[in-house]
Amino acid sequence: MRQMWCNIKNISVVIMGAVLLLVSACNDNNYKGTELDSTTEGTINISVDESYKPIIDEQIKVFENTYPKAKIIVHYKTEADCFKDILKDSATRLIITTRGLSPKEEDYFKSNLGYVPVWNDVASDAIVVVVNSKNNDTLYTIDRLKQGLSGQSGKKKTFVFDGLNATSIVRFAVDSILRGAKFDSTVVKAVKGSREVLDYVASDENAVGFVGISWIGNPEDSAQVNMLKKLKMTYIKCETCTDSPYVKPTQLGILTKRYPLVRGLYYIVKERNPGLGAGFISFLKNERGQLIFRRAYLGHKMNFAIRSVKINEKL
Repeated sequence: MRQMWCNIKNISVVIMGAVLLLVSACNDNNYKGTELDSTTEGTINISVDESYKPIIDEQIKVFENTYPKAKIIVHYKTEADCFKDILKDSATRLIITTRGLSPKEEDYFKSNLGYVPVWNDVASDAIVVVVNSKNNDTLYTIDRLKQGLSGQSGKKKTFVFDGLNATSIVRFAVDSILRGAKFDSTVVKAVKGSREVLDYVASDENAVGFVGISWIGNPEDSAQVNMLKKLKMTYIKCETCTDSPYVKPTQLGILTKRYPLVRGLYYIVKERNPGLGAGFISFLKNERGQLIFRRAYLGHKMNFAIRSVKINEKL
């Protein structure tokens, strides 16, 4: 009887140890990227700023075709909700948005995880100001946009955003256009997303909309070309140019920052060891991902090799 009790006790200890190891592994998986996935295999949920949806959809499509054992489940959200996920949701190991971590956020991760997630920019895009195709008023300065958003230029125009709270485009408008002024809620309208912004402006001759360029700036995308039959991209005055031209949000304007409404596309990877999140970001940073950014007319960060060569003048 005593021997039987000892055997039962030993089996219980083994089972309890296995459970603890499993729980520990699951907890580690939440943060590290583990044997459950590698840089090219497995499944991961990521949160992405909704204003980047067209370009990230394309990147994921090519990545998954390249690595058939990889599955990226993307959730498009406001910028604020993306940060809630990376800060509070243990299962979220990657977000893509318009900024990196603040010092306060880095301290939070250092205190709670013992390390700071890797983050950096991987490309740049522009915020495009669009008007109805019947509207010939297509020249804006930053000051004129500020006056319009704050209600100082009258009530004739309606300024349309992808939400009044928590979106990256709203934050950009507050920081880089209003610059201390406040929205006039009688002239600013919120809709649910970037597609709704485009649809609203296409149906209202007095509307002025704000969207990320990946929704409207690719002349090789037939859907975007068709949308541009209903809309116009406006010109914004370059604030740093000596000749003060009005500039469209072209790829050159983004790369040189002659177009003033430029922002970065950032990633934050919460993996202690490289997992599928790190693998996807590596793809975005290297040639194939950068070529996709380039083809979509975003500002890319393609690395160029510099080599010393000798020129034979005796030909």
